[in-house]
Amino acid sequence: MMDRLLQGYQRFRAEEWPERRATFERLAANGQRPRAMIIACSDSRVDPAMIFDAGPGELFVVRNVANLVPPYAPDGKYHGTSAALEFGIRVLEVEHLIVLGHAMCGGVRALLDDRADGTSDFVMSWIRIAAPARARALACDDPAEQQTRCEHETVRLSLENLRTFPWIAERIASGALTLTGAYFGIDSGTLEMIGPDGEFHPAK
Repeated sequence: MMDRLLQGYQRFRAEEWPERRATFERLAANGQRPRAMIIACSDSRVDPAMIFDAGPGELFVVRNVANLVPPYAPDGKYHGTSAALEFGIRVLEVEHLIVLGHAMCGGVRALLDDRADGTSDFVMSWIRIAAPARARALACDDPAEQQTRCEHETVRLSLENLRTFPWIAERIASGALTLTGAYFGIDSGTLEMIGPDGEFHPAK
């Protein structure tokens, strides 16, 4: 695998770097000023930059299992996602904050099953952040729809938790920041967005 990755790097240097060199030099000299931040899943099939056709410096991305945001809790413990949020919102001052869920999410499957085979230290305690989303999904009458329902509900829950951060709530109230929920279909390549009615609709 490392050989393949290094071959990819060589292609980058030979083919993409010459075209993007000026962009990287500008970013190095002036720093990053992304206008959007995306909270996405760590799933290797879901690449926010590819989905939105974004180049270097355009997106500030944090990825974790099941694209979850914990509630605001400045307790001195380790909070990787919350730290990234604070940097993106308070330092970079992004204007758009997007939670990007996706189909066939393994983290959501583990949440629904209440187990993650092969893990014991961190995964289950992390995804149990989304216990309310699980409860909403399990209330669905059709078991076949529970996975998709829970994937949608984790996005909604993360949006709710984002509003518990005071410096996010302040920016939303002032109009300096917008929150958006989105959902990517791996098998279809389609993107859905939460509309004013709170439901997911195909992006236009």
